[in-house]
Amino acid sequence: MYADKTLVCRDCQQEFTFTAGEQEFFAAKGFTNEPSRCPECRAARKQNRNSHGRGGERQMYEAVCARCGGAAVVPFQPTAGKPVYCSDCFQPRSRY
Repeated sequence: MYADKTLVCRDCQQEFTFTAGEQEFFAAKGFTNEPSRCPECRAARKQNRNSHGRGGERQMYEAVCARCGGAAVVPFQPTAGKPVYCSDCFQPRSRY
């Protein structure tokens, strides 16, 4: 049903093989697009994203806990009128 395909990487312009097994895997996952990067460029992009993007240092914001009045450090910009909880006060609330 599937046959190996030769594709060209959009980053390095090198040819790579999109194997029949990979095509079957993509189809099973519901992916409709073929890969546009070779495995090496995909790995490099993922590594770069993890070290500089979502997986890197996160900006943290200081706030006052709405329950105990203590210091809270959160990964989002607190908004006026919305409660922020320190980690001690947040844990019991998240179990419900």
